[in-house]
Amino acid sequence: MYTNNFESSEISLGTYVSQVMRRVYVKMFLALIVTAVTAWFVSSSPALLTILFSNTWSVFALMGVEVLLVIAISGAINRLSSSMATLLFYLFAIVNGASLSVILLAYTAQSIYFTFAMTAGVFGAMSIYGYFTQNDLSRMGSFLMMALFGLIIAIVVNIFLGSSQLEWIISIVGIAIFIGLTAWDTQKIKQMAAMSDGNSAEKLATIGALSLYLDFINLFLYLLRFLGNSRD
Repeated sequence: MYTNNFESSEISLGTYVSQVMRRVYVKMFLALIVTAVTAWFVSSSPALLTILFSNTWSVFALMGVEVLLVIAISGAINRLSSSMATLLFYLFAIVNGASLSVILLAYTAQSIYFTFAMTAGVFGAMSIYGYFTQNDLSRMGSFLMMALFGLIIAIVVNIFLGSSQLEWIISIVGIAIFIGLTAWDTQKIKQMAAMSDGNSAEKLATIGALSLYLDFINLFLYLLRFLGNSRD
């Protein structure tokens, strides 16, 4: 794939990495559009809202499908064809959009737009940092993953406690975690691209887009708790 000349080889590698990262961001951006359109469509349909959120079991089923899709994409990426991995990714974006449709009913459109713009700015800044920094973020990434597991445990505990104070702490910690994960995931995807070959570029773009998509969505949701205005 690369020439034997060191300088030419490095240019080729840099171009290849840039191409992979471009695919990552394009896929992520398209998935966000799919999610937004799905959320709007579901929120505009009383029939769909009734089907999806009329009882606890349907909500848990929706969440279960999301988890299964993430596991299928992440765990079986090497066994899936590139087209199937991409299809499952956009299917996940659709299901996630259905789950997030209630947000459009709970918050004002203006606050959602503002929070989305804020999220895009923070995400973009941290992703640029992760891409260009010469610092190794792997140690920070390991710490953030442990913090994420702790956050999940705290969320489960607070389901039973119902503490508003703990809810605020969870939100603040969640924002910090996903800001950091955005930078770490970007650097990790870039490093994976540098070590991969052309045959795995499309799959790498899909798994990378999924990681950054999840970072963006979670950062948006946590920021919305602070910046969002509830509908009257």
